Amino acid sequence: MADHSNIEWTDATWNPITGCSVTSPGCKRCYAMKLAGTRLQHHPSRAGLTRNSEAGPVWTGDVRFNEEWLRQPLGWKRARMIFVCAHGDLFHESVPDDWIDRVFAVMALAKQHTFQVLTKRAARMRAYFANPVREALIGQQIVRLQLERDGCPIAVWSGLPLDNVWLGVSVEDQKRADERIALLLQVPARVRYLSIEPLLGAVSFEGMFANTSDMRDGTNVLEKIDWVIVGGESGPGARPMHPEWARSLRDQCEAIGVPFFFKQWGEWAPRDPLCWDGKSERFVAFVDGSGYVPEGKDLPRVLVDTSMPSCVQLHRVGKQIAGRQLDGREWNEMPL
Repeated sequence: MADHSNIEWTDATWNPITGCSVTSPGCKRCYAMKLAGTRLQHHPSRAGLTRNSEAGPVWTGDVRFNEEWLRQPLGWKRARMIFVCAHGDLFHESVPDDWIDRVFAVMALAKQHTFQVLTKRAARMRAYFANPVREALIGQQIVRLQLERDGCPIAVWSGLPLDNVWLGVSVEDQKRADERIALLLQVPARVRYLSIEPLLGAVSFEGMFANTSDMRDGTNVLEKIDWVIVGGESGPGARPMHPEWARSLRDQCEAIGVPFFFKQWGEWAPRDPLCWDGKSERFVAFVDGSGYVPEGKDLPRVLVDTSMPSCVQLHRVGKQIAGRQLDGREWNEMPL
């Protein structure tokens, strides 16, 4: 938890719940998992939540409720954008509904802030909100907070959805997009958003769920989304992102008028005089829109055929040098 964040699309992080488990390819190089198993491995909020493996720390699937951090946003008077459970998943299968109720009670009382909730467990999120007594259960937790703590805001519980809570799903490729976005659309939210990071493959919204009753009129599913974040992977062993995957998502958002936020290239950037050091031989070559030639000192030059229209060469220059510009500009659009 921090009253500041280096994540480009938020102001602060709040971790009332920590711990998670690997559920899809996007989890492979999770920064929170690595921190929990290295620098923070002895911290009370992280101890025992990972196990060592040949690939490094791996989540055990255990989760922890950090009671001492639950009320923190109530003490932050200046309005902030707050990323909820940046080192876990609020809707993880091991998180009891009661814990989630308590988190939503704090968000309901801390009206000065905007809370960004992001999950890979879209089915669990839908099931949580489908409970017909969910609003009553959150209301009970609001009363409990007000009784336990002097100075806690007195507020009338107006029910769901909360105006200051954005709900989103994290997707990394077309398969995960198809699975999770349909579930997100069934959840009550003022703002629904997508974090497409790390982007590991092309994602298209055209024709998505075309056979469902909501989409048979030709509506583009993207019209039901309020914000899209896109980014490449960073850190050791990061997988590269094809530039056309990012451009396609930007263009799809622009066509519908959905705010688009390009977070980062990650470790890999298209070869360009502005971001290539001129010395590095650490590169990959995408030979089509879906696969790439892995990096290596002995990468055969014949595979890097720049005469191929679809061949794109990327160099591993690091997140800082790669930067955040897509086609010469930063994309920092946010929901209104």
